[in-house]
Amino acid sequence: MAGVAVTCEVCEGKRYEEGVLAHRLGGRDISEVLGMTVDEAAAFFAGGEARTPAAHRVLVRLADVGLGYLRLGQPLTTLSGGERQRLKLATHLGAKKSPALYVLDEPTTGLHLADVAQLLALLDRLVDNGTSLIVVEHHQAVMAHADWLIDLGPEAGHDGGRIVFEGTPADLVANGKTLTAHHLRSYTAPSGTAGGEISPSSV
Repeated sequence: MAGVAVTCEVCEGKRYEEGVLAHRLGGRDISEVLGMTVDEAAAFFAGGEARTPAAHRVLVRLADVGLGYLRLGQPLTTLSGGERQRLKLATHLGAKKSPALYVLDEPTTGLHLADVAQLLALLDRLVDNGTSLIVVEHHQAVMAHADWLIDLGPEAGHDGGRIVFEGTPADLVANGKTLTAHHLRSYTAPSGTAGGEISPSSV
């Protein structure tokens, strides 16, 4: 049977004793802070009585990887694979020495188009700082943005696994015969849904 959740009658679901909830920062108790989204918390810790530069820096990194909508107290078990990858990426961004190589597997999963653009801008900054990126991705915006594509096919599963194209996105659109080429050509065409264009990039 499925589990049953019952709200505590004493703390009313806040998960803290009265003595803990009595402490406030910027007029908020700990349960109210954990109920904030990353974006809300970044503004909260940016100035005023609650100003905490260290917390603000961490929250800005989370927003940079497109996780501004997550709540601070949200259990990790509720995050998607793409969200967990971006969370890990945010922790590496704060390291004193960034690794020379990132391998990301479908980091756009669950992202809105506007958040995909934000993620691509972040990946551009990483590359500009000397980091190498390998991104396993089906999202057409990411493919169109890449410096170099390796297309595996000709189809999926048992019918794939071979390199069917290797080169720039522009070359794939111009000369490719693969399924990826077909879809990317539609994506980048002026009449396409996204109306995107392929241009030199850093990813």
